[in-house]
Amino acid sequence: MGKEEIEIINKSDNQDPDYQTLGSAGFDLRSNEEVIILPKEIVLVGTGLHFQLPIYLEMQVRPRSGLALKHGITVLNSPGTIDSDYQGEVKVILINHGDKQFKIEKGDRIAQAVIALVCNKESTVFKTVKEFNNVTLRGTDGFGSTGTK
Repeated sequence: MGKEEIEIINKSDNQDPDYQTLGSAGFDLRSNEEVIILPKEIVLVGTGLHFQLPIYLEMQVRPRSGLALKHGITVLNSPGTIDSDYQGEVKVILINHGDKQFKIEKGDRIAQAVIALVCNKESTVFKTVKEFNNVTLRGTDGFGSTGTK
């Protein structure tokens, strides 16, 4: 598989995004501003990054596990979706679930982003039917229907 080239505009003082290891599924998003998040507060934090994604890709903004575990800081709408036709600044919605204020400095890693294949208007059409041809074993059983063990 060849490498996908994704154009970016970096209007921050931070380094360009990059994968930390060969096996990393996501790359870090860094804050482009200094922010203090009070307990139970929700903030929108800019990254200064703009992406040009091909129509068959999306970017998912996800929490960083260390921030969540150690400080209760997480991405509120996880995963946040950046559509291929959005070219504005990527911003991250963070919430402080902890009981102490948390300070974010410029350049701090605040979230991670994963680029994924998607089905969209270009590749998908919805077809209305009266019933499904292939009835699954699960059928319409929903929440908790498969048990806990």
